[in-house]
Amino acid sequence: MCQLLGMNCNLPTDISFSFSGFSKRGGLTDHHTDGFGIGFFEGRGLRLFLDDKPCAQSPVSDLIRNYHIKSENVIAHIRKATQGRTILENTHPFQRELWGGYWMFAHNGNLNADFQPPSIFYQAVGDTDSERAFCYLLDRLRQQFPHKPSHDILFDAIAQLCAEIRQFGMFNMILSDGEVMFAHASTLLHYIVREAPFGWAHLLDEDISIDFAKVTTPEDCVAVITTLPLTDNETWQQFACDEIIMFQHGKIIRRQYPENPVYLTHEQGLEIARKAGVSY
Repeated sequence: MCQLLGMNCNLPTDISFSFSGFSKRGGLTDHHTDGFGIGFFEGRGLRLFLDDKPCAQSPVSDLIRNYHIKSENVIAHIRKATQGRTILENTHPFQRELWGGYWMFAHNGNLNADFQPPSIFYQAVGDTDSERAFCYLLDRLRQQFPHKPSHDILFDAIAQLCAEIRQFGMFNMILSDGEVMFAHASTLLHYIVREAPFGWAHLLDEDISIDFAKVTTPEDCVAVITTLPLTDNETWQQFACDEIIMFQHGKIIRRQYPENPVYLTHEQGLEIARKAGVSY
């Protein structure tokens, strides 16, 4: 399986601090060594960096840490291959055009062999269940809506599609159109919203701290979504299993809980993953 990182903000923000710790899980502090990718929306454009080599040793990863790109919507992914070869075309995040704009998607989990959805408009380039799920999701949206609907309508449609897809297995995902960010958890997914008054944060995977009060303004608001918390001195919130949340401008604007919410411990999530033949 894999690990996910997303950032949604009200102002263009540098993800270097979070990515510095996250990238260490790609071969140093964890065993996700089958490639990584990160994408930044900039206006209507999308800057995407992919490598099929381990993130912790990748010169592409070094570039990201030193580039200090600022964006309002970022998705990153480090891969532990479950389905598909360790090659560039199987590296997340994936991008496609829909309604005249870019969409970006990354998946953590494993969908079983029965998940072979028909696709009219979008075809997978690689051979992963993740890319098939992304193509299916966009295909259904394009069939349902000839023109881009409101984000509230999109939320309802995407929530329904996530409910369909998760019947085939574990489906933790982050999806963005550059304006809002959707995140869905089948098992483990966490988030934090940072806003004034800002304080210190210390990474779990690297001995680096930052005083956000010195690098932000009182107007800044930043939501960070990740598989497992990135810092050890902040309070992260956990998604319920099968919950979906929509973020905009660094805040939660819609969420849909299951009727009887279930929250897994890390150990329970690992056990479910093990039984599914995958690992965090």
